Amino acid sequence: MKKALLLSTLALLISGQVAAKTWVLTDTESNTEQGNWHISSHQLNMKSSPFSIEQTVLHGGKQEGSKLLVIKSQNGLTITLIPTRGMDILHVEGFGVRMGWDSPVKEVVNPAYMNLESRNGLGWLEGFNEMMVRCGYEWTGHPGTADGQLYTLHGKAGNTPASKVEVSVSDSAPYTITVRGLLKESTFKKADLQTQTELQYVPGSSQFSIHDVLTNKGDYDHDYQIIYHSNFGQPILEEGAQFLAPIAQISPFNDYAKKGLSTWQTYAGPTKGFDEMVFNIAPLSGANHQTLAAVVNKAGNKGAAIHFNTTQLPVLTLWKNTDTLKQGYVTGIEPGTSYAYPVTIEREQKRVKQLAPGQSAHFDLTYQLLHSASDVNQIKQDIATIQGDQKVEEVSTPMAKE
Repeated sequence: MKKALLLSTLALLISGQVAAKTWVLTDTESNTEQGNWHISSHQLNMKSSPFSIEQTVLHGGKQEGSKLLVIKSQNGLTITLIPTRGMDILHVEGFGVRMGWDSPVKEVVNPAYMNLESRNGLGWLEGFNEMMVRCGYEWTGHPGTADGQLYTLHGKAGNTPASKVEVSVSDSAPYTITVRGLLKESTFKKADLQTQTELQYVPGSSQFSIHDVLTNKGDYDHDYQIIYHSNFGQPILEEGAQFLAPIAQISPFNDYAKKGLSTWQTYAGPTKGFDEMVFNIAPLSGANHQTLAAVVNKAGNKGAAIHFNTTQLPVLTLWKNTDTLKQGYVTGIEPGTSYAYPVTIEREQKRVKQLAPGQSAHFDLTYQLLHSASDVNQIKQDIATIQGDQKVEEVSTPMAKE
């Protein structure tokens, strides 16, 4: 019932049939900046599931000037976005469950203090602590050099402050909240890519949707890549937790991951000295190319699921980083257009996509917090339906070497 209500509301919003109150929080063109800001269902006289939306400007250390935008639903989720870091999601909490993880990076680092080219292109890691970070769009993957250019880890989008941020609340129940951001990757003589990000949430729900539109604003064709790097730790991740997805084929990213291929479905507890293991997955999909992937705890009553479209995001990366709690005990479920190899390898294997001038690409994902055994069982059933009788092909040889 909730899902049907959400889908019908989204359809009305897209068709323009639902009026909405809108607040512009940031706009570089009009030199608008609201700074600290707050609105609530009480102020709007909206009598449903109580909610509030608040923007806070952070101070001190390397988070000086960073902004958090928090959607808080009294009977649902609290979603914390970062307008100054690619409109990414810091964490999501609700129903006694958290989607997110504990990174050694505790501050919400302002991109002004980031040097993506440091550590031979691994500088991105100095700010990495989000539940969901957009890796792209000009390029993504591990660092590499081509034509004299250093392609830094996972691109620039996640460290790009939004040029425009606006919040809308529909005027009628269920009072859908929409947060939009505009990311610009514009470089003289290089790229002119713009991404309109959008997050929609119905107060009281246990899920939210992402709709991003990437457009080539330049006069020349241009490559693009995207990985939606989605990261989960405790209380979902633990010894005996499971990764779930309908899969055609899985292979190790590199030789180190080979020894983990036989246990790719399960997780170890925090393990000192564990290096990251990455697996390349070709997902199966069902009706309308829809698929999903999830991580659930050992008891099967907590978890997180991501629903996505394989025509938009045809590949899936599984990142297992079960190191110590202080070092970063985390797993990543990462739908994308590419695997995490350097862009040079992804080009060779023809996974780098291209946009003509004025052309756009759309990316739609739904994140679902699982907070009961029935939630988890439904996800398992949905995955089993898509998997059917097809066996997972386990390929022991990495598809490429860095």
